[in-house]
Amino acid sequence: MKPRDEGSSLSGLLRYRGQQDGLLTRLNAPICAVCYFAGVAWFMGLAFEPFTLRTYMSENAMGSTMVEERFPSGERALATGREFAAHKKRVGGMPVDWLVKTMQARGLEVFTQSFSRTLPFPDENKERFMVKGTNVYGILRAPRAPRTEALVLSAPCSPGDNNNQAVGLLLGLAHYFRNQIFWAKDIIFLVNEHDLIGMQAWLEGYHHTNTTGMDWSPLQGRGGSIQAALSLELSSDVITSLDIVLEGLNGQLPNLDLANLFYAFCQKIGVLCTIQGKLQRSDWDSVSGYSQAVQTMMLMVLKQASGRPWGDHGLFLRYHIEAATITGINSFRQYKTDTTTIGRLLEGMYRKLNNLLERLHQSYFFYLMPSLSHFVSIGYYMPAFGLLAVILLLRALDLWVQLSAPPPRTEDGIVDVEQSSPGLLSVLTPLVISHLTGAALYMLPIRFQDMAVEHFPVSETEAVVLTAIAVYTAGLALPHNTHRLLSGEGTEQGWRVLKLVAVLYLAVLLGCTALINFSLGFILALSLVPVAAFVTPHVPKVLSAFVLVILSPACTLLFSVFFFQELQEMPVSFQDGWLLYLSVISQGILDHSLYGSLVYPLIALLIYPCWLLFWNILFWK
Repeated sequence: MKPRDEGSSLSGLLRYRGQQDGLLTRLNAPICAVCYFAGVAWFMGLAFEPFTLRTYMSENAMGSTMVEERFPSGERALATGREFAAHKKRVGGMPVDWLVKTMQARGLEVFTQSFSRTLPFPDENKERFMVKGTNVYGILRAPRAPRTEALVLSAPCSPGDNNNQAVGLLLGLAHYFRNQIFWAKDIIFLVNEHDLIGMQAWLEGYHHTNTTGMDWSPLQGRGGSIQAALSLELSSDVITSLDIVLEGLNGQLPNLDLANLFYAFCQKIGVLCTIQGKLQRSDWDSVSGYSQAVQTMMLMVLKQASGRPWGDHGLFLRYHIEAATITGINSFRQYKTDTTTIGRLLEGMYRKLNNLLERLHQSYFFYLMPSLSHFVSIGYYMPAFGLLAVILLLRALDLWVQLSAPPPRTEDGIVDVEQSSPGLLSVLTPLVISHLTGAALYMLPIRFQDMAVEHFPVSETEAVVLTAIAVYTAGLALPHNTHRLLSGEGTEQGWRVLKLVAVLYLAVLLGCTALINFSLGFILALSLVPVAAFVTPHVPKVLSAFVLVILSPACTLLFSVFFFQELQEMPVSFQDGWLLYLSVISQGILDHSLYGSLVYPLIALLIYPCWLLFWNILFWK
């Protein structure tokens, strides 16, 4: 009886496992659909006030704004800005000699840095191929400290009439700060040429690194370790509000306390403040209030997902320096803020940063902001991504169950060939070919630009973008038949093994991306998870191919461009949007070459090949 009991127990266990596997297979699709819509709903609910946290100051040294700001020289700063503009116009660029003399007259230790950078292809927006320039910076030494720490205030020297007022205010603050005796940190006043390129040269020179291959002269003067930095952008004598820009390179954000400090002083001094150009609203419980919170949060998500620095501050974050850009806006006509008030606000912020005993670290580094008074922490927004990611794990588990089942046999007792185990070559070949296509997408656009310009009537920038589009499109025709050429017709088990590998591969890719840049990972998950969930060789080919193309990385970027313009309340026609889309592609490739942005290599070398695997599965038979 004992052997019979053991046999019955084993058969019962197998029946129970079969029932569980059958239940998992039957309910897999409904559960995945529920998870997807729940993830989207969770994310949209993040902007609703009950699900957000009110901002608060975590750093004790900056907890109180009881600082008396006395900056008096707003009009003088504007006059200095007009003088700077006149000298800039006369020399046709950065007035280096005038800046050096002006900073020296204000009691600063003044130094210059020359730099040059050959772009991989011309910058279409500014029509330049070779960039040469000079940075000018002055150091105000801390009178009562060992000079081991520093703060930075920068203002880019922009072409035309842009940002002249910011340089004037920077020089006015330098003159005012020079007469104060309470500074415990060096304060560096930097005027950088060519915006981000100049800032990159200065930061590399300051930290003795060269990660981008730029040529720059060594810095002759240095301060202490930089604790925080602000970049100032003012292009009008009349400012109605101040906007804070937080998004940096590869989606990095400064410590939330820096944004809290800006908001606290705006509230104290009575300055109208915005984020993403959106005003604060008090009616959070209304439909319009919630709509604006969603728009503000989505603008931040799209900017962060782009991976590009949205201000000169964005490059400081690479060196673990908390930084933000403060931009003057002149669009809310019923308000007006004079330059003296802006100077007082910056004075208060720097006096608070001067009190820091250690780097900003107590508040959040991962957050989203539907407004300046509310934020969403990583613990609240990560479940939205988790609900999408669990779909991939459910599909992988379902495929594993199907592959674990014994292959059916024919009436003669012979194993069905279609259900037999696939050969390694039939699965490995699409993997290799897809990644070779991705490598071509990454390397060929810049390498083939000269050949394209020689044979077609296009500029270098157009050649790079059109080559990238051509390689991307050609990839649709290459991989999905390759395995047949090497190992014959694909088996039924073969596409399941390939999809299992692709689904797990995508889960790891999206998970790692979301940990570094949540916004990019979430947007990619929104488009790629449905592809991974539904694609099989047995769905209607034409309709499924259309859906796959619509949800591909390139089309996701196209839709994001139009959506971004809508959120900014600057809708564009399809033709203008297409040109903007091409410009975004060229800028993404350029940002990777100049500053080390990771979005383009991530899409080209990993995400696109992974999507090609699903395209390959659709055309398996």
